[in-house]
Parts: sequence; structure tokens; C-alpha cells
Amino acid sequence: MLRRHFLKLSTATFAALAASRARAFQPIEGEYDFWFTRLMYASGNWDVDQRMPSNLITSLIDYTGLRVDPVERVIPLADPRMLEAPFCYLSGHKLVEFDPDERRNFEAYVRRGGFVFVDDCNHDIDGLFARSFEAEMAAIFGPRALVKLPNTHPVYSSFFKFDGPPTTSFELNGWGDDLVHDYLKGIEHEGRLGVLYSNKDYGCEWDYDWRNKRWLAEDNTRFAVNIVMYALNG
Repeated sequence: MLRRHFLKLSTATFAALAASRARAFQPIEGEYDFWFTRLMYASGNWDVDQRMPSNLITSLIDYTGLRVDPVERVIPLADPRMLEAPFCYLSGHKLVEFDPDERRNFEAYVRRGGFVFVDDCNHDIDGLFARSFEAEMAAIFGPRALVKLPNTHPVYSSFFKFDGPPTTSFELNGWGDDLVHDYLKGIEHEGRLGVLYSNKDYGCEWDYDWRNKRWLAEDNTRFAVNIVMYALNG
């Protein structure tokens, strides 16, 4: 079962609570296969890498046959409408401290088959974002839930073939902890990867005008396509 279909079924019990607020958010039935949802949270700074979504969306249109909504959607994590998204993105540099509604929705979304790509803009395994987000995940899912992904994980072969997580320029230029992180982390629920967590700062790596991609020797957004394709089909 595709993840988006699983979500549609698993959120049915939540429909009565969400219906009055969700009508404006839901796409016309069958109009899109994918829409990019950025999660807004009360702590920290969620509105980073503002050009990244349009770049990712352009790559999906270029490489896949998906019907993609060209407009980024921003929705509060505390809003139950986020439970209907096929893919969510959460990022920032600063403190991550969910309030009770945010914590409830994040857990419900993952346990019902949703997918959240979380990217640390500090690219620092000991930075404030990393420490606070990992503490949130431990509080919600348990201290051992967030684990390193092997380089054989299906996310690295869901569309393009990678030997592991692509390195970003931010890992080598003296910013952050100045280390190459040779792994990503994730949280699985019932055999599905529900949280993909990166300290590699992919959001900043992909934060450029999509028209400038033609100057790159190799398109560095190809791994973004893998993440989305895994999210929809994993």
C-alpha cells in the first residue's frame, strides 16, 4: 500500500476533529500525488532555506511522473491538518521544544504512517537543534528509537542509486562541527521509516534559485527525489 493511501485510511478516525479545519487544505481529489508541507513549530526558527522547496519541487517535475503541487504549503505542527500530508519537512538552527499539541500530532502522524524529513541547519551533531530535537524524539518514541541508517537502506536506492548519504559542502568548509557525517538517522514504526533525520544540512545545500542548477556539474538535488519517492512508496 502506498504511504499516501495508508495515511488516508489511518487518519479516518481523526476526521471528525479535523474536518472543519481541513477542507481548505485538502487538494481536489486526484489533483496531486505530492505536495510539499513545511511544519511550523512554536520554538526555534522553522522558516529556513526558503528557496529549497521550489528547487525540490522542480526536480520532482523534471525527473518523475508525479503530479506535483508547485506551491509550498506551510502548516503549524499543532494543526491537525498536517496529519493529511504525504510528506513533511522540519528544520531550523535553534531550540526544538514541542508544546503538547505539537508533540501529539508529531507522534500521531508517524505512528499512522506519515513521513517527516528533519534537517539540522546547524550541521552540528552537538548543536542546540540536534540536542533538543533528539531529546524530543527520545521523549516521544523512546531513547533507542532514533538509530543510524545503514548505507543499504532503501532510501538510497528508491529512485537514483547512492552508496550512502551524499556529502554536502557545509561539512567541509569550517562551519558547524566541520565533520563529514557518514550516516543519517531514522525512526521506524511497524517497518516504515517515519522520521529521516540529517545533520548534513541538505536544506541549505539545496537552497538556491532553481534556474542556477544548470551550472552544477551534477544535480545535487537528486537525493531529494529519493527522499520523496521513498516517503510516498516506502
